[in-house]
Amino acid sequence: MADRPRIGIFGAGKVGTALARLLLDAGYEVALTGSPRQTALDLLVAVVAPGARVATADDLVAGADVIVVAVPFGKAPSVPWDAFDGRIVVDATNYWPPVDGHIAEIDDDPRTTSEVHAGWNPAARLVKSLNHLGYHDMEDDALPAGSPLRRALAVVGDDAEARAVVAAIIDDIGFDPVDGGALVNGCALEPGHPAFGRELSATELEGLLEAERVVAA
Repeated sequence: MADRPRIGIFGAGKVGTALARLLLDAGYEVALTGSPRQTALDLLVAVVAPGARVATADDLVAGADVIVVAVPFGKAPSVPWDAFDGRIVVDATNYWPPVDGHIAEIDDDPRTTSEVHAGWNPAARLVKSLNHLGYHDMEDDALPAGSPLRRALAVVGDDAEARAVVAAIIDDIGFDPVDGGALVNGCALEPGHPAFGRELSATELEGLLEAERVVAA
């Protein structure tokens, strides 16, 4: 992998394009793909994320070192998970019943949503992150390293090396990464749980994640 891994983003909505702008500003090569129903995608990306490359799903996977899934939760099954063997995949989705409706297989599954997604391709190196801040906060809250008010973002996953790669990206785009350990700990990052949507320092987020691990145990 190059010093700056190539990033492919599934989802050219508000989250995907805001993230693309941050990554481009940090010097990353970024490719985006959107819904087949999304018209004039090239024009949209040229306007809202200039410098990003529009790609087909196959081309995005082939050219990316790190893949970010930033589609609405209900659209996650349409992403080609079976093509992600060996790839670092960041799950930035959130299950929102008011938006997605109640999905019985999710409601009845004791696993975190990212554990469910990881089960769709166990050969993918899945990391949960970038889901617990709003797209409108991504650019507003990004700050240089060392800034006293820098916001923290957690990185959880069962592959320590994958977590480290994603943590470095988070640092580059303006946030303090916090290693939250195994993917099961991602429960704390989901809607309705302690870290979701909160502006926390690295110390505060580390403490919250540790408390959640104790409770879960």
